[in-house]
Amino acid sequence: MAVNPQHAAVLGRRGKLELEDVLASLVVDGILAGDDAKRVRGSSRSGKSAVELHPLVLIANSKVENRTSGRPLTLEGLVEWLAAKAQLPYLKVDPMKVNVAQVTQVVSNAYAQRHRILPVAVTPGEVTFATAEPFDAAWAQDLAHMLRKDIRRVVASPIDINRYLLEFYGVQRSIQLAQDAKGQDASSKIINFEQLLELGKGGELGADDRHVVHIVDWLLQYAFEQRASDIHLEPRREAGQMRFRIDGVMQKVFELPPPVMTAVTSRIKILSRMDVAEKRRPQDGRIKTRSAGGREVELRISTMPTAFGEKVVMRIFDPDLVMKDFSQLGFAPDEDRIWRGMVERPHGIVLVTGPTGSGKTTTLYSTLKHLARPELNVCTVEDPIEMVSPDLNQMQVQPAIDLDFAAGVRTLLRQDPDIIMVGEVRDLETAQMAVQASLTGHMVLSTLHTNDSPSAVTRLLDLGVPHYLIQSTLAGVVAQRLVRTLCPHCKEPATQDPDEWRVLTHGWDIPLPAQVFAPVGCLECRKTGFLGRTGVYEMMPISPRLRAQITAQLDLAKFSDVALREGMKPLRISAAAQVAAGLTTVREVLNVLPPSDIDDDVSP
Repeated sequence: MAVNPQHAAVLGRRGKLELEDVLASLVVDGILAGDDAKRVRGSSRSGKSAVELHPLVLIANSKVENRTSGRPLTLEGLVEWLAAKAQLPYLKVDPMKVNVAQVTQVVSNAYAQRHRILPVAVTPGEVTFATAEPFDAAWAQDLAHMLRKDIRRVVASPIDINRYLLEFYGVQRSIQLAQDAKGQDASSKIINFEQLLELGKGGELGADDRHVVHIVDWLLQYAFEQRASDIHLEPRREAGQMRFRIDGVMQKVFELPPPVMTAVTSRIKILSRMDVAEKRRPQDGRIKTRSAGGREVELRISTMPTAFGEKVVMRIFDPDLVMKDFSQLGFAPDEDRIWRGMVERPHGIVLVTGPTGSGKTTTLYSTLKHLARPELNVCTVEDPIEMVSPDLNQMQVQPAIDLDFAAGVRTLLRQDPDIIMVGEVRDLETAQMAVQASLTGHMVLSTLHTNDSPSAVTRLLDLGVPHYLIQSTLAGVVAQRLVRTLCPHCKEPATQDPDEWRVLTHGWDIPLPAQVFAPVGCLECRKTGFLGRTGVYEMMPISPRLRAQITAQLDLAKFSDVALREGMKPLRISAAAQVAAGLTTVREVLNVLPPSDIDDDVSP
């Protein structure tokens, strides 16, 4: 946006921003048409809450056009213009990068609300405040004198400032009140191998305390907003840690005092129907809730006793993310064709392999959603049920009553199924039941934990499945990984390092791509350069020639070589195609793929 600094004095003549001054300045800078300014002025007079709204919010709500770009004037664009006018830095507040416990100690909530200032960073010699009133700076001199620190001002969106003032101080107040409510140390009630006993500080905090309820509600909504896939609550002696996993990377979010962490853990256990009194054994549960947008979201909860209390991990299953269309899984056109050929047959076993967190669940659920038609009976046996779907008949493994995977499949075979999904092939009995189901004319989908597709066959042999049964039932294997995708808002063209490309495509004659992209970092991707993840796949359909190679004494290297000659593309070649398509980078791929796959000398 064009900025004329001469009009800064006009904007700041009354200290607080006035709508008339802002509109006049925008018109003079050539950003706003005079007729649009009149329209905004007229609508502001008729609006009941105009007095309460910040002038920039009023203008953005009017949906007027930016004369320089021809696009609607956005609030963020207006805030950037205002920052340039005031000759101050612009800041898009990222709550993940704010130490809430620290910044809320700098000034009181009442003082921050009165001046509409949001503390966002604290260093030994300086405090940074975000404001939407950059020409009202009297408070900065007072604070510099009181705090004996330099005050740095940045300009941020008034909506962000209002929201985070409520959230930061509200959550911090809930934590403080929860801690003060019933004593300072509730850790005496938990298993703690390094317990510090402080006499006279007993009393346990209640999980139904309204402050604790507020903290948990905020935590869940915050995780949904930040696109977290997992929430980790990790107790420590001094302060418990709250961390999110976003796009596969762990991010520290918050610290909680030990008694509050214990109460939050108890609240989550109550919501997920666990035994609150049992703190010595691991437990599993689930919570179904709604995101701020109204979507139903399921959380799978797992607790584990540690040295300082119970660690809780909540895995978030958003139906929009777990059940995707085939086109959204990241399949290339030829991979899509091969996968459909594997799963759309009347019987056989299809295995999806990869480590935890590689997207196997998403692939299987999306496939089941694709296969589940009214004329078919689709049944699953899982441990636990990851995502409840109305299209599937789902059964959960219950070890306490001897309902394991094998017993579950045995039961499903008497339920007239067409397609069976087994959560995981863990032992010989489950593998035998999967083979039995396939031999009797059913399609069986399941997962294994192996690094690549050919290793799945050796894993079945190691479990004790006869080679001739694998020959007659296995339809195909898919190994997969998740790689972070470049942020579409900020990625920029780059030149590919030939040495990196040679490492990735080692043994394969794939030309250097003409165009690749590099991460930059912007507000949308939280300055990481990456936004979201996509799958890379190693498809191994079992051809007649491959079937012939499955013997009791299988040579894995020879089997892999035959699979490559039959058309299987390793994970790194699938990943190279994603790099060439501009979706990710070689460095990101090399961080994710197993070293054996990158160093493998086998070529087609």
